[in-house]
Amino acid sequence: MENFIKVKNISKSFNALKALDDVSFELAKGEALALCGANGSGKSTLIKILAGVLEADSGVIEIDGKEMYSYGPLSGIKHGISVIYQDISLFPTLSVLENICLPRMIGDSCKFAFFKNKAKSAKAILADLEVDIDINSIVEELPLASQQLIAIARALNNNSKLIILDEPTTALTRVEVNQLFKIVNKLKKNGISVIFISHKLDEVIELCDTLVCLRDGKLVASKPMSETSVEEIEKFMVGQSSVYTGVDDIDKDAPIVLEVDSLTKKNNYKDISFNLRRGEILGIIGLLGSGRTELALSLFGVSKSDSGKIYIDGKECRINSIQDAVEAKIAYVPEDRLTEGLIMNYPINDNMVIVNLNKVKNKFGFLDNSIIKKITNFWIKELSIKAESGDNKVSTLSGGNQQKIVIGKWLDENPKILILDGPTVGIDIGAKAGIFETIKEFSKDNGMSVILISDEIKEIVSYSNRIMIMRNGKIYKIFDRGSVDENDIQTMLDEQKRSL
Repeated sequence: MENFIKVKNISKSFNALKALDDVSFELAKGEALALCGANGSGKSTLIKILAGVLEADSGVIEIDGKEMYSYGPLSGIKHGISVIYQDISLFPTLSVLENICLPRMIGDSCKFAFFKNKAKSAKAILADLEVDIDINSIVEELPLASQQLIAIARALNNNSKLIILDEPTTALTRVEVNQLFKIVNKLKKNGISVIFISHKLDEVIELCDTLVCLRDGKLVASKPMSETSVEEIEKFMVGQSSVYTGVDDIDKDAPIVLEVDSLTKKNNYKDISFNLRRGEILGIIGLLGSGRTELALSLFGVSKSDSGKIYIDGKECRINSIQDAVEAKIAYVPEDRLTEGLIMNYPINDNMVIVNLNKVKNKFGFLDNSIIKKITNFWIKELSIKAESGDNKVSTLSGGNQQKIVIGKWLDENPKILILDGPTVGIDIGAKAGIFETIKEFSKDNGMSVILISDEIKEIVSYSNRIMIMRNGKIYKIFDRGSVDENDIQTMLDEQKRSL
């Protein structure tokens, strides 16, 4: 196939940090290329260079056989390169029609006459994509999946020859993912190239023709997708054969730190009883509606149970509020870190200490920036958070680094019990490995007990000392580590799906 773009020996540094180091690859017309890499691998920097947002220190980009020596944002648009970021970046208060057509109007030097045929062209593009969306609808009123399709339509209206999709399936259902993939395959047939960035490696293999993988700014793999596997891509990304390294067995006589007795909340969960030993990781898995998250919220005081008892270190503990939970040394990492775990427009420094401001006050009762920075710098180093300093806003970081901040702020409180609800949602395999290694370390060395809630069966099996399966608000079964495997759990979940 004829190449659309060639990346030749691209390098980029930020002060002493080498973000990209002599990266080269090719992308043919009508080809889907998977760009893989862990946090800090250089993916974002490379995409910004392709879009013209950043300028490479050395190397050259060749488009349609012509080398581009002067390359900025308008150059990317002019040569048909569009990036659809994870946050999509549409105009939420404008209509579908206006969002599709506005960028083209700007590219045509603000010729407002362009809008004469706007409705016809927008409808034609959506029809070609087989997307049924009213062009007069306001974008913010539409679901995320529809907004992504509008962004693709906007790129096509701008005559894009290369569409870069940055983590497009993170918040989509499987049905929505299938629709997106159908559209991507149609783009390919029309000769449009696609760069697909995703941490979901099974989707990468399903959709893409070629793999390009970066690690620490260097190209470590460039090969046909048909010649690789999920396991090999993971190895390329993190430099080891498996990130699912498992956990050590715990002392069966370790003291019980948490005991839940007949906990019940109407319409959420019923008669929940279990215990948790010092240093143990208890994995909880179940379908939507199983009550697992609702149980976690009650243990953390967000949602009060109707009946039942909770014991901490053998003593009954009434947890009626988050403050009660914090005082009992219980920490909670929510699944939705963006709205529940972080203040996105605040710096890392503030987010890292917000749980307990008293510990960062001086003798006069004022916040002491030196203490705040000391705590932040410790966790940046301890958790390998990729940030220039604690002054960086959390919103500028990758999902994996954001999640490390949520976890770090709680680890600084030295909790007895850490509840993790979907801790690896939306983050790549490299960040997953780092997070679980940290959790294992604190469980083993500090005696911290963990409740791990996840949809990922492999995570639950690999990192749990015991596994609790919930169904319809009740405990279905509890298994010791090694007595059940991934297939067994999948079979149980499938049985429940068939009974719904």
